[in-house]
Amino acid sequence: MNDSSRHHFGMKHMDTQRSYNTEGNATFSNTTPGDMNATTGIAQIMIPQELFLMLGLISLVENILVVVAIIKNRNLHSPMYYFICCLAVSDMLVSVSNVVETLFMLLTEHGLLLVTAKMLQHLDNVIDIMICSSVVSSLSFLCTIAADRYITIFYALRYHSIMTTQRAVAIIAVVWLTSISSSSLFIVYYTDNAVIACLVTFFGVTLVFTAVLYLHMFILAHEHSRRIMALHKSRRQATSMKGAISLTILLGVFIICWGPFFLHLILILTCPTNPYCKCYFSHFNLFLILIICNSLIDPLIYAYRSQELRKTLKEIVLCSWCFVM
Repeated sequence: MNDSSRHHFGMKHMDTQRSYNTEGNATFSNTTPGDMNATTGIAQIMIPQELFLMLGLISLVENILVVVAIIKNRNLHSPMYYFICCLAVSDMLVSVSNVVETLFMLLTEHGLLLVTAKMLQHLDNVIDIMICSSVVSSLSFLCTIAADRYITIFYALRYHSIMTTQRAVAIIAVVWLTSISSSSLFIVYYTDNAVIACLVTFFGVTLVFTAVLYLHMFILAHEHSRRIMALHKSRRQATSMKGAISLTILLGVFIICWGPFFLHLILILTCPTNPYCKCYFSHFNLFLILIICNSLIDPLIYAYRSQELRKTLKEIVLCSWCFVM
């Protein structure tokens, strides 16, 4: 990705300057905090690559544990947990691409690895397709999980006839096929602003769809708690509101982790040369950290809150620890 506009799809391309030596080998050289980024003309906020690597590895381990736990425990073989498993796989794409790219940069910077410009370009394409696929699939499965929970609450008696295993598998297949296909097209036509516009629009639609479902569920939980308090004056109000608050937290974390990155994309379209926008662009590495943190948080929010899943995860961790010891 030698073109600056393409760097918005890479994980750390905006904080790294690439150069090619006379023998055709690609090398990486980090800018210092005082260096001016060639794209924005403003000093980039630098974050140690070791931090990217550490967060990527932790996220990878977390999501692998979730996937293994869901596969291992037959009680978790249901449409909802299939979607959670796919969300974990989506997050794993971010983690794997981040770990591979960071290791690649570290090895190259220390002179332990020399690659040609063509090899570098192929690696960039693969990494960017993985990241873009993760973005599209994560947003899609987040909407799917929200819809699944909505059906569970409002159509409880018909849930098993509406969300069958066959339909869940079909939804999963469509999401992955669409994510990979669209990501490949995005990378091919990365110089076109329409690509960024499509991503921003998709994010906005996802946000509105999820917000509407969560808001409706929140209102239902609030009305339910009021009925209980009016009828029984009992202590169950806290339990009812806990579910509503959890939904609010889910949406809040989603906006916090992804919002700055997509605002970055919006500013690229609307004011790429504005000094204030350029200042915002200089924080790009922080937005990437937030995206990786989302991969860390997702397993905690969507999976670890399940008692059955927590039990299976503890068993896996204990078995792994005993095996190591």
